[in-house]
Amino acid sequence: MKKIFAILASAIILLAVPSKTDAQTLRDKYGSQIGTIENNGTIRDKYGSQVGKIDNNNVIRDKYGSQIGKIDNDGTIRDKYGSQVGKVNSDGVVRDKYGSQIGKVDNDGTIRDKYGSQIGSARGVPKTWAGLYFFFSLN
Repeated sequence: MKKIFAILASAIILLAVPSKTDAQTLRDKYGSQIGTIENNGTIRDKYGSQVGKIDNNNVIRDKYGSQIGKIDNDGTIRDKYGSQVGKVNSDGVVRDKYGSQIGKVDNDGTIRDKYGSQIGSARGVPKTWAGLYFFFSLN
């Protein structure tokens, strides 16, 4: 579970820059490429190896296809057991499972911590995908 989200998380705390292959290049806050996320939800590390995927039903899978989480239609983030771990509201506010604000994803893809400091960006990535940064680690 942590391995797949190290790139989506680290990757999504990142700069996502459009590429010619219908994928977003994921960069950390220093501009180093850490991976890509394709329009079909495939998540790749910086070497091109698939580390996970978000499928059409917003199920989050590791590189072996095992479900490690899910995003509900209302932005609720669930772990592989179906337990709520947090939520990304339509306005981009990210809350933990207790309802406390832990961050925000701005309309332009900027990802901010709970204090409003920019910790990365994910341009062109849905807010709920970017919000996964707060709940999963790909390492």
